[in-house]
This record gives sequence, structure tokens and C-alpha cells, in this order.
Amino acid sequence: MGPGSWRPHAKPCGRPFGGLEENARSGQGELVNTALADFFDLQGQNHEELFAGVKNAWEVLPRIGDYLKKNLKNGSKAKLIGSPVIGENVYLGEGTIVEPGVYIRGPAWIGKNCEVRHGAYIRENVIAGDGCVLGNSCEFKNCVLLSGAHVSHFSYVGDSIVGRDVNLGAGVILSNYRLDGQAIKVRVAGTLVETGLRKFGAMVGDKASIGCNAVINPGSLIAKEAKILPGTIWSGSK
Repeated sequence: MGPGSWRPHAKPCGRPFGGLEENARSGQGELVNTALADFFDLQGQNHEELFAGVKNAWEVLPRIGDYLKKNLKNGSKAKLIGSPVIGENVYLGEGTIVEPGVYIRGPAWIGKNCEVRHGAYIRENVIAGDGCVLGNSCEFKNCVLLSGAHVSHFSYVGDSIVGRDVNLGAGVILSNYRLDGQAIKVRVAGTLVETGLRKFGAMVGDKASIGCNAVINPGSLIAKEAKILPGTIWSGSK
């Protein structure tokens, strides 16, 4: 199924794709806008260099590691509860709370007033803005969470950008790798376009909400304020 397809047993509601004009008769759509601004309000996110000059939103993903190597701050102002395990290349902002059982391998940059809850596993190249929740038994890898994003329970976020005030329900998986190992493609103006990425999860637009136990397949582009119902298997891109 293509990026504009609907699964009849679990049809998401709201506007599922940024820049997608749905054909109501066939259920097919055509993605026409893929810029960062189509998914995210980046004002005040404090990582301007990471986003500068990006044409398509997913082009941020391979830049995260180099950005952190160059710009990662030193030190930490967070409150540590118990004895979480925190690597050397990790910055934790003022007012952030890190609970027992957390492992932050890094490099990672966690903003102000975040909650990093028990059992969270934060791997390499992770950026979280202010006021984020990185929750119990959640895993994060090569991703950006914009301010106010909540990933609270039993989720995987890999090679993705999660927008402002997004809520991922318990057990949501942003899958980042095709079973056949091929590079991820997205459909732009009716044409499949190579992203050049073998690992690419999702662009989840600002204020979107994804219900519990939904599986978001590789190369998914989800619009601002979209709502995806619990238990949905979202097809992503071929």
C-alpha cells in the first residue's frame, strides 16, 4: 500500500499527511509538500543550525550526529533521582528530572523541564526540546522531539522527528527499517522519491496524536494536528 492508502479495518481520522489532498472516492492521495514548515513550527526550538538549509524534512535525520558533536553543551542542571546511568556526552537542562533506571548513552541533548522516566533508554543522537516526556520503557535513537512532545509509555522512536505538543499513546512504535532492507521512498506529486535513507521512521507534525499500540511504518509523513486511531497499522511509504 502506498503512502496515501487507507486500511479499511483501521481508518485513521483527521488529516493524516502534511500536504495530502485525499481522493475521497479511491482513498488514494498525493503528497505535495515535504518542507519542515509543513510539519513543524521551529520558532524558539534553539537548534537553528540543525534545521538550516533543509529542503525536505527527513534530511535533518543524518545531520543530528554531526550537529551534536559540534554544539553539545557541557554539564548538567537536571535533578537525578537515585542512580540513573548517564554517558559522558549528555546535556540535561535546568528543571529536568531523571528517574531511577534510566540509561542515557548519548550523545544526547535534553532541554529544560523534561521528565525522563524510569526505564527510558536514550541511545545515540537524541535531541529533546523543553517540556518533553521521555517515558517508562521507551527507547529513542537518532531523533528529535520538539518542545512539549510526550512519548510516555512503552514506545520506540527511531530516526524520526516528533513535533511540538505531539502525544504518542502507550505502545506506539515509529518503525524505522524495512524488512527487505531497501532505502525508504516517499511519494511526492505522484512519484516515488528516494530519500537515500535505509533508516527513516516518521515525521509527526505538531499537535498530532497517535493512539495506543499503533504501528507507524517506515517513511510515514503525518500532518499537523492529525489523529490516528489506537491499534492502527499505518502503511508509511513504499
